Amino acid sequence: MRGEAGLLADLAALAIPFEAHEHAAVFTVEESRRIDADIPGAHTKNLFLKDSGGAFWLVTVPAAARVDLKALPEAIGCKRVSFGKPEEMERLLGIAPGSVTPLAMIDAEPGSVAVVIDAGLAQAERMNVHPLRNTGTLGVAGADVLALLRHWGHKPVIAEIPVALPAG
Repeated sequence: MRGEAGLLADLAALAIPFEAHEHAAVFTVEESRRIDADIPGAHTKNLFLKDSGGAFWLVTVPAAARVDLKALPEAIGCKRVSFGKPEEMERLLGIAPGSVTPLAMIDAEPGSVAVVIDAGLAQAERMNVHPLRNTGTLGVAGADVLALLRHWGHKPVIAEIPVALPAG
C-alpha cells in the first residue's frame, strides 16, 4: 500500500497543485457540511458500489447530489448496483468507510474497481476530496484528479450522474 505518503509523492512528482486542509473526522455528508463552508470549491461524496455481475465501482459525485441508484447503471454502463461491503472496500482500496475518495485508487489494482467521476466535477477548477483519511481534505482540479487516476493505471469514466428528484 502506497497510502497518503505515496499520494503526496505523486502530487509532487506530477507537479499537481493542491490545497490541504486538516479538520475533525467526518463520516457523513451532513457532518462535512460544517467544515465545507470554510473550504472553497466543489465538495464531493463517494459511493462504493458492487453491480449484480460482481464488478466494483467507485462513483464520485457532488456532495449535495441524491444519486438515482436505479438509473445509475445505465449512465455508467453496468448492471444493477448495491453498496459494497466495508471489508471489500478495505481489501480493494485499503481504506475504511468514511474515508472514501477517488484518490484511494492509488492502492487499487488497475481493473479491480471502475472509477467514475461526475462530469461537472471532472471539469471543476477545484474538487475537494479526502487524502485517504476523513480528517483532511485536498482541493485539486478535476482534470488533475483524472491525471492521477490515469497515472496509476486506471481508466476513469466521466459520466452525467442521474440524480433523484426530491419527493413531493
